[in-house]
Amino acid sequence: MFKSVSQYNSAGMHAPSVSSQVTPPLSAETAEREYARDLCVPHIIAQQAIRYPDHIALIDFSARFTYQELNSRANQIAHRLLSLGVNSDDRVAICMRRSALNIAAALAVLKIGAAYVPLDPVYPQERIRFVVNDANVQLVVADCDTAHLLSDCIPRCVLLDRDATVISDYPTTNPSDGPKTTQLAYIIYTSGSTGTPKGVEIAHHSLLNLVCWHKRAFAVVTKDRATQLASFGFDAAVWEIWPYFSAGATIHVTPDLTRSSPEALRDWLVSNEITISFVPTPVAERLIATTWPRETKLRLLLTGADVLQHYPRPGLPFQLVNNYGPTEATVVATSTLVPPDPSPHGMPPIGRPIDNTQIYILDQNQRPVATGEVGELYIGGAGVARGYTNSPDLTASKFITDPFSGNGAGKLYRTGDLGFFLPDGQIAFAGRVDSLIKIRGYRIEASEIITVLNSHPLVEASAVIARNDNAGSARLLAYLVPRNNTSPRVRELRALLCDRLPDYMMPAAFIRLDSMPLTPNGKVDREALPEPGDANTLQDDYVAPRTALEDKLAGIIANLLGLGRVGISDNFFFLGGHSLLGTQLIARVRDSFGVNLPLRSIFDSPTSAQLAREIERLTLARVDSMSEEDVRQKLSESASAEGRR
Repeated sequence: MFKSVSQYNSAGMHAPSVSSQVTPPLSAETAEREYARDLCVPHIIAQQAIRYPDHIALIDFSARFTYQELNSRANQIAHRLLSLGVNSDDRVAICMRRSALNIAAALAVLKIGAAYVPLDPVYPQERIRFVVNDANVQLVVADCDTAHLLSDCIPRCVLLDRDATVISDYPTTNPSDGPKTTQLAYIIYTSGSTGTPKGVEIAHHSLLNLVCWHKRAFAVVTKDRATQLASFGFDAAVWEIWPYFSAGATIHVTPDLTRSSPEALRDWLVSNEITISFVPTPVAERLIATTWPRETKLRLLLTGADVLQHYPRPGLPFQLVNNYGPTEATVVATSTLVPPDPSPHGMPPIGRPIDNTQIYILDQNQRPVATGEVGELYIGGAGVARGYTNSPDLTASKFITDPFSGNGAGKLYRTGDLGFFLPDGQIAFAGRVDSLIKIRGYRIEASEIITVLNSHPLVEASAVIARNDNAGSARLLAYLVPRNNTSPRVRELRALLCDRLPDYMMPAAFIRLDSMPLTPNGKVDREALPEPGDANTLQDDYVAPRTALEDKLAGIIANLLGLGRVGISDNFFFLGGHSLLGTQLIARVRDSFGVNLPLRSIFDSPTSAQLAREIERLTLARVDSMSEEDVRQKLSESASAEGRR
């Protein structure tokens, strides 16, 4: 059976004083609300283009679209896709970095009744190839920067920048046949317990329920300015985009470098007069701890995707809203305003169900638990996904018949999350049933990493857990039992993982074990896995820095990743780095050497030796009068001076 609330107190969860005789609620209170069920999001956006043709819809780093321009550009892309044989119900992948054009492409796919499949360009090619094949993608929309990732994936690819002239010749009118509410809107792939990613299929009617709730709950109007900060492959991007377009508001695409620092993000939000912004929970925790100027226009800071551990301090100029929901429930299932509380008892709750949504908390026999008792969260209602792509058995096990619907027609999604009802009807989060891990808002199935590790010929068994480092940030640790007393090379293990998994699934350390600790029932005893240390952690061959520049860069990387030292041939991502830390690395390089590296540099030159050469190249290009030797000398002096400070 599930634990009682009192057994979760060590994690900071508040246990309310509740009698076990309280009648168990079947569901948290939910509001059944009507909405325009015959419309889809593209129809609503087309209407906004008529109502507010000259109102700014979208702004990125180099472009801005009015609603008329956004609708027209999306229509031209849509007609181009139709001319290439893309039909209603087809799947179209989008592999581009966050931008206004990337969002216009997604709208175009929705307009023709197809489903868009977001691909993050930082994903390994093998993962991109798997998603394209598994989703039966008919065509990929990309640009020249990302085309190389798709060369062996699919024969047809539209490059929006290269084909811009061709696309501009297509009609700007809305396609005649738009989507139906029962059709798929998008498929987002998440980490899978079987060792491969799983595609979550979301229909238009589920997306529309999210959009209508979002607009109502947060009173979104045309004068609002919202942000698009999340990776396009992360489901949070869904509610960063479509609710605001449907309300005629303006969306600002947040620059990558801005996301790396809470102070920089705060200043950007203030200077752009942002009124509503979503940020992942770890970022929100840091934002609410910073000092805000009085003139900020921000009125709502929305957060979610991880456990919120702190209440906002009194005096912040905006309200904090905590949200909870798996991808399988169309981004958000519960929501609550988090009040300021200087001395709260326990962590903030995850709230009550959104419109047309039911939350049940059930025991292992799928019976409702009493208020204050921990059970598994089951989600029903309009937001429940259709299921998983090409996975009927997994779909059947996770999307069960709703025993409380009365007619047996409804479905419940069993989340694997634990929670309990508070006396006021709100829901408190209490952990996970299984081994699913959340890192920076990404859902990670440990078994997917384990499957890849165990495919290495020198690995007998492995386990993967998340633990907080000294700074309080969660990081992945991999534990290995080698075959026949061998010693796998860390570089090979990381290369194997890098080929098949995205960077956020890369372990920060590999710990060698003689045998895997087991519980009495034969499962891995995660509590008995040791802390990493010099004696048990596998290390790459160390190559020392040769110049002051390399030494300074290695020191910056080591400091970012919490490592004792970093060699000049050590790969930033193999050491546990990821995109968010990559933006911080770029910021520190800029501060130390006065060089603005593009984010792509970290992926193309991930070692301190390669980055040093890239810094030298950019500095030489900027100062034509200096010789290469002069540039090296100047950068060496900068590195030495920075080190003395």
